[in-house]
Amino acid sequence: MPARIDVAGVSVSFPLYHGSSRSLKKTVAAAATGRLGQDGHHRVVVRALTDIGFSLRPGDRLGLIGSNGAGKTTLLRTLAGIYEPVMGRVSVHGSVNALLDPTLGMNIDMNGRENIELRGLYNGLPRAVLPRLARDVADFAELGDFLDLPIKTYSAGMVVRLGFALATAIRPQILLMDEWFLAGDANFMEKARHRLEAMVRGADILVLSTHSLEIVRTWCTRVIWLDQGRIRADGPADAVLDAYTAAG
Repeated sequence: MPARIDVAGVSVSFPLYHGSSRSLKKTVAAAATGRLGQDGHHRVVVRALTDIGFSLRPGDRLGLIGSNGAGKTTLLRTLAGIYEPVMGRVSVHGSVNALLDPTLGMNIDMNGRENIELRGLYNGLPRAVLPRLARDVADFAELGDFLDLPIKTYSAGMVVRLGFALATAIRPQILLMDEWFLAGDANFMEKARHRLEAMVRGADILVLSTHSLEIVRTWCTRVIWLDQGRIRADGPADAVLDAYTAAG
């Protein structure tokens, strides 16, 4: 079945568990048209996303733009199944790789090789393929004997190298990517750029959240501009980026 993503009327809210305070309730009342509200259990909530809808098919390259707090990362995590909508529907068909955090899914008490095997099994790879996966990750991460030590003994840079190598070793149909995944040692990221670009080209569908308009123009054909958790514009990359830039 071809890869596809269908999002219809999706809203995501996060409860504020200290919301029983009198001052916060007053804030809710004053912000009735904003992003604060109450859910069915009378808890104060932040409306992270409101009434989001779009569809993607093979060949689509979607960029998510907007200011900090606009809802870009929340939308990515909702597509990845990390967050559950309070309203609406998210339908994702096809293998998914979510490059949201280099350490996502790693067990720090296990060693590097064990984490490689764990990731392969999670992605449904047969055991016969795991040695090849381990060689690929080991060659790219260049961690040497540290692969046999627990992750909790690694430096931050070593964790990023292993996490990046792991996340990009398995090619998905649908690639979800947050720009935070690109953070790391400059020398390593230059080496990683070609591997990542090959992964982007090989994916059927790309959804990318970033503040870099240059990356969006290079990699994306369509852009959704998020503002206060709502879609402000959705269309061809150049048209939406020009409108976003003009809005300042």
